[in-house]
Amino acid sequence: MAAPTRDIEAAGAVVFRRVKGEGREVLLVHRPKYDDWSFPKGKLDRGEHVTTAAVREVEEETGLTIRLGRPLRSQRYRVGRRWKRVHYWVGRVRDGRADDVDGYARPGEIDRVRWVRIADATRMLTYPHDRATLREAIAVRKATYPLVVLRHGEARSRDTWRGPEPERPLLASGRRQAEQLAPVLDAYGVDHLVSSTSARCRQTLEPYAGAIGVPLESTTLLSEEGAEADRTAALVLELARDLPASGPLVVCSHRPVLPMIFAALGIRKLSLEKGELAVVHVRKGRVVAIERHLPR
Repeated sequence: MAAPTRDIEAAGAVVFRRVKGEGREVLLVHRPKYDDWSFPKGKLDRGEHVTTAAVREVEEETGLTIRLGRPLRSQRYRVGRRWKRVHYWVGRVRDGRADDVDGYARPGEIDRVRWVRIADATRMLTYPHDRATLREAIAVRKATYPLVVLRHGEARSRDTWRGPEPERPLLASGRRQAEQLAPVLDAYGVDHLVSSTSARCRQTLEPYAGAIGVPLESTTLLSEEGAEADRTAALVLELARDLPASGPLVVCSHRPVLPMIFAALGIRKLSLEKGELAVVHVRKGRVVAIERHLPR
């Protein structure tokens, strides 16, 4: 018996903007090969993470640089003899970036890109599954801010490390995880980085900090040695309240400290593997969605 065929994996975004006097608009693309209107999306490159693919495909098909917001339900439908799964998020053009798409075309794939009023988009979309995704996105379209909770990458074991515990470093596999995490954090537009003072946490975020050119803050309140339930919770709540002003945030810490962080956010019974992150989407201080990702 033949082994089951894996789904074709793809990713994209339902991108909104507000136009003064016009209300909300959504971004659509037209493919001449199929003569259809849909959302910008495309297949994952080999070894690519779904979040990175979603941002890349929107930029390639529309010329716009976005950050991801709340996740939406994935679509799954037949393409010939196989099934295709498309992962979607609500998206927004990054702060300070232009949202003009006039005249943009990608030869051979996309010949028209338009910002369309939501009422018109429902009529223009070719496929029922896209109309269903639009209805879901409209219901959750209000802006959220990601607070990414990250457990450090794979580190030297306590048994084999002879130096001070806070200086225990990442293994080579942990350093690879750190490199793989960078584009995932970038997909959410993370530009505020806070870490435990321990080397293994700082090393997990250093590749991304270097790539975007921002300082890496550190605090003992996120370390195993210095965490205190009340003070650590107060720090997390302060960071969550400051999200609209400070921008998307990542905090990197340790397994024993994660319950304190999640409890402060009102989240229970969530554990992370080494190098795994939880993207906590916050609106007006309230958690409205959570998604989890491992680097690849």
